[in-house]
Amino acid sequence: QVQLVESGGGLVQAGGSLRVSCTVSGRTFRWLGMGWFRQAPGKQREFVAAITGTGGDTDYANSVKGRFTVSRDNAKNTVYLQMNNLSPEDTAVYYCAVRSGGWAPISKAADDYGYWGQGTQVTVSS
Repeated sequence: QVQLVESGGGLVQAGGSLRVSCTVSGRTFRWLGMGWFRQAPGKQREFVAAITGTGGDTDYANSVKGRFTVSRDNAKNTVYLQMNNLSPEDTAVYYCAVRSGGWAPISKAADDYGYWGQGTQVTVSS
């Protein structure tokens, strides 16, 4: 049974930073591609960032490129999303997810992710 537990969300002022984390159990973590998605009230879930199992390849949504950084520590079974220069438009519930298919390439499609965390709320005040 794969489990994902997110942490690190909270309230921050515009221009501030937050780091959210996601710890995975139940699979060999270094084999897993990981993704971050977010969902704001009244909006569809959207891709934020993704990283391959080795950490050698990453991808970002255009809206966060240059501000957010995805990374991972395979020794800790944890993937991170460092968010800098946050704006109120970044307010959402942030979810981490496990890429389906083992060594599959990075994907921005939510349907390509088989396991999801419970989400962590990030609120950016203006």
